[in-house]
Amino acid sequence: MRNFGLVVLLAGVAGFFYCSSRASELEPLRAGLSVSESMETERGQWDAGRYACAAVAFTGIVLAMLPRGR
Repeated sequence: MRNFGLVVLLAGVAGFFYCSSRASELEPLRAGLSVSESMETERGQWDAGRYACAAVAFTGIVLAMLPRGR
């Protein structure tokens, strides 16, 4: 589980930085948008991807900390 957790962690971190770099190329979202409205923009989709990758990285941390099976 530890090796798989580290792979998932690295994938999440790499995806987070990739989504962050792509989102920084676009104009910032205007204030007051709802989540559904922001998801209609390309910037909002990259921001959502960044949060998803952060969740994947957190899952990798948890998996890496789990004890080995036997």
